[in-house]
Amino acid sequence: MEHRLFDLHGMTALVTGASGGIGSGIARALARQGARLALSGSNASKLRAFRDQLDEEDGHRKEGDPDHVAITCDLSNPDHVEKLVPAAVDSLGKLDILVNNAGITRDNLAMRMKDEEWDAVIRVNLEAAFRLMRAAVKPMMKARFGRIVTITSVVGTTGNPGQINYAAAKGGLTAMSKSLAQELASRGITVNCVAPGFIRTAMTEILPDAQKDALNARIPIGRMGEATDVGAAVAYLASREAGYVTGQTLHVNGGMAMI
Repeated sequence: MEHRLFDLHGMTALVTGASGGIGSGIARALARQGARLALSGSNASKLRAFRDQLDEEDGHRKEGDPDHVAITCDLSNPDHVEKLVPAAVDSLGKLDILVNNAGITRDNLAMRMKDEEWDAVIRVNLEAAFRLMRAAVKPMMKARFGRIVTITSVVGTTGNPGQINYAAAKGGLTAMSKSLAQELASRGITVNCVAPGFIRTAMTEILPDAQKDALNARIPIGRMGEATDVGAAVAYLASREAGYVTGQTLHVNGGMAMI
């Protein structure tokens, strides 16, 4: 049988924030390439519903392949975070791919930002990703293969007023990924980031048309991206073919920031 480019059959992946807009796009992209997924999120019922939906619509798995699994996790709780990778390995049998996608915002101008708003964003967006990376490295090193992909943001590079905490966390993820990439390169493990720009989700859909038009005017392609655009970038970096790409950030922003 002819090899299909970016084929993920036989590979397993843990995706955090999997039932959200971008997270579900990433999960679908990996599943369509044949990966079996551990889907993680904080909303148990929403997560299970998405898992069931993914099992039903996934026409690319082979007969007899086991279903995807849903693992509820509160990323603001370090104890929950420490248990997530072992739970995924236990459910999937191994872990080839980790996608750090989950994130929160607590926007405010710096002079008005409360300590709790800073702490919450750093804890979920940066610290939880570090804990998951640290845990995932162990089974990946044993297998001498792994793909770690972290979703950052264009604002981690450009900055954004009112998001000093979010930009700091996203910029920190990029630097952390570069450092880890250097530590793991000789072990067959790559560590990369995908930095979305403005992506069309339920949150952006409620914006007034005038605000959407103003956003689109800043994007050379003239529209917001789709979750599938981010998913395609992650699927590439998660593939065996991307084995010579590490410590990199793939910007998916329609040309809004050409970096």
